[in-house]
Amino acid sequence: MTAAEPGVEAAFGAMQHAYAPYSNFRVGAALVTRDGRTFSGCNVENSSYPAGICAERSALSAAVVAGSRDFVRVVVATEATEPTPPCGLCRQALVEFAPDLEVISVTVDGKRAAWRLGNLLPAPFTPESLAHR
Repeated sequence: MTAAEPGVEAAFGAMQHAYAPYSNFRVGAALVTRDGRTFSGCNVENSSYPAGICAERSALSAAVVAGSRDFVRVVVATEATEPTPPCGLCRQALVEFAPDLEVISVTVDGKRAAWRLGNLLPAPFTPESLAHR
C-alpha cells in the first residue's frame, strides 16, 4: 500500500479532521469514482450518539451532493492496530450505489486489508427488495 494508491491520502487527510471525543476512534474515508474523482469524509460524533455520522456515510453524502453516484472503491483509514471494515450501517448505505465496491482499510502503521462489499454484506437490502408482488 502506498499513499499514491487511489483514495489513501484523502482518507488519511479526512481522518485528521474527525470529531471523536467520545470513542477516540478517528476514521477517515474516501470514495473513488469510476472517473477518478475522490470524495472524503470523517466521523463526526455527537453527545446524542445516534446523531453522529460515520466517515463512510459522510463521504457518500459529499459525493451525492456533488452529483456523483458511480463508485469503484472506498478507502477507510484508522489509527486502529488492525484494518477496520465499514460498520453494518455504512455497508448498507454503500451497497445502494455500488454492490461490488472495492473496500480497502488502512492503518497509520501501514497495515492494509481489502474486501468486496458483497462479501462484507452478502444478503443486502436493495431497491429490488422493495418490489411489490
